[in-house]
Amino acid sequence: MTRLPDFRLELHFSRWEFSARHHLTASDAQTMTMTELLALADDEDRRAWETLSLGYTHTYGDPALRRAIAGTYDQVDEDDVICFAGAEEGLYLAMQVLLEPGDHAVVVTPSYQAAETVPASLCEVTGVALDAARDWALDLDEVRAAIRPNTRLVAVNFPNNPTGKVIDAADFARLAELCDERGVRLFSDEVYRGLERDPARMLPQAADLSPDALSLNVTSKSLGLPGLRVGWIACRDRELRSRLERAKHYTTICNAAPSEVLARVAVKARDRILGRNRAIIAANLPKFEAFFAAHAGLFEWRAPDGGCVAYPRYLGADGVEAFCADLVEKAGVLLLPASVYRSELTPLPDDRFRIGIGRSDPEPALDAFAAYLEGRNIP
Repeated sequence: MTRLPDFRLELHFSRWEFSARHHLTASDAQTMTMTELLALADDEDRRAWETLSLGYTHTYGDPALRRAIAGTYDQVDEDDVICFAGAEEGLYLAMQVLLEPGDHAVVVTPSYQAAETVPASLCEVTGVALDAARDWALDLDEVRAAIRPNTRLVAVNFPNNPTGKVIDAADFARLAELCDERGVRLFSDEVYRGLERDPARMLPQAADLSPDALSLNVTSKSLGLPGLRVGWIACRDRELRSRLERAKHYTTICNAAPSEVLARVAVKARDRILGRNRAIIAANLPKFEAFFAAHAGLFEWRAPDGGCVAYPRYLGADGVEAFCADLVEKAGVLLLPASVYRSELTPLPDDRFRIGIGRSDPEPALDAFAAYLEGRNIP
């Protein structure tokens, strides 16, 4: 087993996330207070919260929470869901369970670093890059060519982090069919699902498309509740779900009981929460578009298809790494430079940065950003 490398995003955040004055690269939608969330609870969940006993909980997750999660799928029931302490634990344990030396995996890049580095610590991995020159298109023929007889999984993430790309639903269905034909698991990170700019572009969930696929989701991103630390995997393969449960015995064992009740409230109220968060993004987008239009000589901007992050291009001669470092040090505005998303598997653009569009009131951050550019006499 290969030692995992440092997690570049978390190292960057550990230095700046809580010290920078303007967190303009947040990957989660606007959060809410406990009072706001509990106001959405039905009578059953309000009683559960008020009478909660702080003992151990089910390793698979609170049954009522799993029922609520299953209700967000078409082909999944309670027994097809297992909960984790955030999406990261689910991703990590799924890779540990599904892959071993001698296996092979395919990972679409760019992606959340763990989707590449955890498989690469276990077996050989081939990358398939989204094509920046073609609006971050995914070439299914490249995926097909990358699959080998010993390929065990194909990992994807749509809406994509950091690009915001959403592929066509027909292509996603063909990808699931391709994996089924080849006997390969489709591992689908769906943590931004529900924040599509055009609701008609929302993709089906992988666990609904294939009995062997895994759908990863979490309360952190689209719902804007990362402090709950509740994620889950839906998969209709009960034997695999049992293996995931046994792997969880070596990590968190079970989730925090208060978080599970609050997550239950959020999942049941997801339509209202997602509607609120989509409205925040819709209100924010014209502000970001105006900002980048005012500095068109320095940036190339493209609004994301979905999710609450975008991945603009920086055109300055100093390069995006120096630019992002200078911006946070002098103006207190935090962005994520392209180095955070570099891949050992594929070439990726090195002139991009991630910016978050899902938080309320981005004007102070954008004003500080603009003042910095004006102070440098940058158009």
